[in-house]
Amino acid sequence: MGRRITRSATGRRAGHAEPPGPLAQDSHWAGERRSAMGVACLLSTALFVLDAFVGRLDVTRGALWAGLAALIFVILLPLRVSTRPGLLSARGLLVEHRVRTDSLVSIRWNDGVSQRMVLRDTEGNRVEIDPAVLVRNPAMWRRFDTDSRTSVERGTLLCGATALRQLAGRIDRETAQTVFKVSGLQ
Repeated sequence: MGRRITRSATGRRAGHAEPPGPLAQDSHWAGERRSAMGVACLLSTALFVLDAFVGRLDVTRGALWAGLAALIFVILLPLRVSTRPGLLSARGLLVEHRVRTDSLVSIRWNDGVSQRMVLRDTEGNRVEIDPAVLVRNPAMWRRFDTDSRTSVERGTLLCGATALRQLAGRIDRETAQTVFKVSGLQ
């Protein structure tokens, strides 16, 4: 007989316990996923209608437009970022990357078309996330901030204290602006 692998309700193998503590997730991820789906559907619909109107729609072109829409969706689908005490994970369509936030080695900014924050831990794990995820999710920021301070106290964070201060300053500014806006002082 074959070996049977049991899985928990979350789909993980039995015996592989989740880290203790509350889970904080990106509250805007579902909306961004819907936006990615909407853009892909709108694009495919426009291409199908245009091709049908011109009279050039056939099975090959239909498959090409459907494939293009699927590619656009995959490109636009954001990572699903979540935090637990000591852990930050970023799950894409096929893979999930995790980093121990209480034993970070480096925090770096990766500037480009969209700004990214690259995190590395003592185990060699690497995660690249959009810092806006932490800015717009206070629970995730508090968990990440607490754990990154643990890394500083332990002496494992060798590079990135400046990037951490920049992110903290950005979050403080945006929080203050929100408070002023809500209270009517702005």
